[in-house]
Amino acid sequence: MRIGLAFGDVRGQRDLAEITRQIRATSGTAWISQGPNLDALTTLAVAGDGPAEIGTAVVPVAQRHPLVLASQALTAQAATGNRLILGIGAGISRMVDSVFGLPTDRPARRLREYLEVLRPLLRGEPVDHHGETLTAVGAVSVDGAVAPPVLVAALGPAMLRVAGELADGTITWMTGPRTLASHVVPSITRAANGRTPRIVAGLAICVTAEEDAVRGRFATDYALAGQVPEYRAMLDREGVNGPADVLLAGDEDAIAKQLDQLRDTGITDLMLAPIGPRPEQAHTVELLRLMR
Repeated sequence: MRIGLAFGDVRGQRDLAEITRQIRATSGTAWISQGPNLDALTTLAVAGDGPAEIGTAVVPVAQRHPLVLASQALTAQAATGNRLILGIGAGISRMVDSVFGLPTDRPARRLREYLEVLRPLLRGEPVDHHGETLTAVGAVSVDGAVAPPVLVAALGPAMLRVAGELADGTITWMTGPRTLASHVVPSITRAANGRTPRIVAGLAICVTAEEDAVRGRFATDYALAGQVPEYRAMLDREGVNGPADVLLAGDEDAIAKQLDQLRDTGITDLMLAPIGPRPEQAHTVELLRLMR
């Protein structure tokens, strides 16, 4: 099981120079979230040198046409020596609707069609697609760039089926070990039909002697996230009250046990977002470096 670190808006980071410095210093996979501020693919391209793998987790596709995203992704590939993992998702339906005014019906159908256009574009192939939810005519070519692996943010059965059939794997967020083992891993593995999908589980983490206090602050900070229907469904599957119950927190021994439990679920990767005061974040990052 590979262990990577998450950067960007998932940790409230907005300083481009600081994020790029931390990405370059990462020894495992570095993941960056796409929030309302810094652009994830541009940040990775600017970061340049760094870990063997860098990935987006994730770029919402509703507001990016596949021709545009293919151009951005291949540019980042060329800038980083073909180290990109392109994580994409349909986006949180509530935000896609209220912020961008875009349709949110049939998200799995829309993402399926999006992937049917995006994958050939990333391979440099022309498309002439006039579909149910999408029109795309053209091609993208960036010298030196190869098609990156594509992972899809998928939690529900329909999205996991799309991810398994048309992508290289999935990325989850705030999904606990019971749900990973009983739902996510078997669902996408079935859909992959003999291929081995990459399964990246994203969770927040804090190595601390003040576990109760950390969980209390996290419960407050992520209360709204726990109400998002997509995440709420996974928390309900897990049988927990809220995001604080799937937070990885505790001293070094407790963290090691929680990581062992996740390793047993069958996931291939952990994408961990250190939280808490800066000293605790630094201690968490150092512990994870030693565990790799």
